[in-house]
Amino acid sequence: MRSPFGIIWSSNITPDPDAGIGRYRYVDFVRAVRDGIAPGGKHLYPAMPYPSFAKISDDDMHALYAYFMHGVQPVAKRPPQTALPFPFNQRWALVFWNEFFAPHERFKPNENRSAAWNRGAYLVQALGHCGACHTARGPAFEERGYNETDRLFLTGGTVDHWFAPNLTGDAASGLGRWSQADIASFLKRGHGAGAAAFGSMVEVIENSGQYLTDDDLQAISTYLKTLVPRRKSGFADTDPSKRERTVDVLRTGAINQPGAGLYRGFCARCHHDDGMGEPNKYPRLAGSAVVLAPHITSLVRLLIEGGSSAKTEGGPKPEHMPAFGGKLTDTEMARVLTFVRNAWGNQAAPVTTREVREMRAAIAKTAAGK
Repeated sequence: MRSPFGIIWSSNITPDPDAGIGRYRYVDFVRAVRDGIAPGGKHLYPAMPYPSFAKISDDDMHALYAYFMHGVQPVAKRPPQTALPFPFNQRWALVFWNEFFAPHERFKPNENRSAAWNRGAYLVQALGHCGACHTARGPAFEERGYNETDRLFLTGGTVDHWFAPNLTGDAASGLGRWSQADIASFLKRGHGAGAAAFGSMVEVIENSGQYLTDDDLQAISTYLKTLVPRRKSGFADTDPSKRERTVDVLRTGAINQPGAGLYRGFCARCHHDDGMGEPNKYPRLAGSAVVLAPHITSLVRLLIEGGSSAKTEGGPKPEHMPAFGGKLTDTEMARVLTFVRNAWGNQAAPVTTREVREMRAAIAKTAAGK
């Protein structure tokens, strides 16, 4: 896992007695999962989301231990050792980090909410640890909130050059215009409300989301739809005339607007002149929460590297977005992204050549392991 401090290698958690966790007693397992402390007193880096897992119930913790010890095949493979530069290699300092930044309480149901809401809150905050990506980080890399009472909880965060979008009720950059059915579909199949999963979210859908029960999907969407709008960004004008105005610009040849010609040449085949894409195939850009996000990180990375949508049981065939890193200059990327963020009724800050250049350099540096 790439962090601002260097690469952190995840450990073997199969029940192999030497390379994995086969010798863990239940108390060892609980202390590692909830408190981030392995046997022998070794502190785990909070890239392992133990601040969220602290909320896991005792029943679920017993179930997890039984699964890892009896439902997973042991594999005798030792991953590389994490070797962060000084001072981040001083794990003893995590004693103080845990004291100031890591919650230690179990999840407590809200008696004023329904059973479905509480189930959804538990899944999002604890087992799902959604905040690990979707919540902004502070100067000590701590999550700036762990439940809906915290101002920055689930308002969006950047991890490994992907911006995990706002999950609060903001109508532009959040889930304000998504229905509960949209959210459930997205988590189950990787498509919902005209959006498609990309980047690290594809792994979440393929390895986790598609296996959720319908009741749990409903519970998660119930909880998320109660989050009040926070950290508003951009604006999505749904007036059809705004969309038609952009279509006219693209179809009449009056594409002297910076970025419009690039969009017509490289993007319109899949996302179309009206920016609506194709349901369960190509995501819409008109009114897209990702397009209207305050950070352009994901947009630039998608342009540079391309990507593929999720492959799920019973879901639509995965589609691939080609990489344009070798085809478009920094200036061309800035222009086409600025066009997309301000077409079809979208209103968001323009993208500069400098922003794209710096992001491209950061992605290249990370890919080189530097």
